[in-house]
Amino acid sequence: MSLLKQFFNFFSDTLKSRKLMFELAKKDFRAKYLGSYLGILWAFVQPTITILIFWFVFQVGFKSVPVDNFPFILWLLCGMVPWFFFSEAINSATNAVIENSYLVKKVVFRVSILPIIKIISSLFIHLFFIVFLFFMFIFYGYKPSIYNFQVIYYLAATVILVLGTSWLTSSLVVFLKDVGQIVGMLLQFGFWMTPIFWSLKIVPERYQSILKLNPVYYLVEGYRDSLIYHTWFWEHRYLTLYFWFIAITMFITGAIAFKRLRPHFADVL
Repeated sequence: MSLLKQFFNFFSDTLKSRKLMFELAKKDFRAKYLGSYLGILWAFVQPTITILIFWFVFQVGFKSVPVDNFPFILWLLCGMVPWFFFSEAINSATNAVIENSYLVKKVVFRVSILPIIKIISSLFIHLFFIVFLFFMFIFYGYKPSIYNFQVIYYLAATVILVLGTSWLTSSLVVFLKDVGQIVGMLLQFGFWMTPIFWSLKIVPERYQSILKLNPVYYLVEGYRDSLIYHTWFWEHRYLTLYFWFIAITMFITGAIAFKRLRPHFADVL
């Protein structure tokens, strides 16, 4: 009970700074691309180029056929867009405390909002690509559906998973610099192990259940269920329960770890 009390106190204290979080997130977003000729446009150009490269390699080069009678580019986008947000948010939030060490030493500053600022900054780009995704479906002749609203649910699920994970990694990296490298390696490994540009159906059935243990699988397939397959999240009962068990466990663990390690940040930094 004491651990849960610590978690709720930590979470409620963090929410008190929500206005400051959004202001700092906007500044972080602008500062990231300050000084370059294209400025903020780089935030959208780089992911777009990556998507076009994968599309060219797999559809033009390898002659990928439509997946489940859907254009490959749409199927690919539904996997790439949530992955970009997940990986970018985790990467940037992991280093949030180290990058803002001058704020850590200020007693009155709520350090727990630093990873959230990075996540919100990444969210700005993600929202643009969600709108872009809808326009692409309309361009290809697919009308909006009530199932599309599920994107909001899967976006919220992504934020919960990312926030809990980043609280844990951003607090550990202060003491173990190798954590940043490990996170990068795991994200690279996770990219290829998540069915982003390949379908799970091509994998032997005995391995499919193992790959589904990856919580990002739930998110990527969730975007596809919302936009392509028109399936409600509660139809995947066990997968949904498994994902939320992992997400909530990471959320609580990350919050408690951050709260307990926070008093020692200034000494190390």
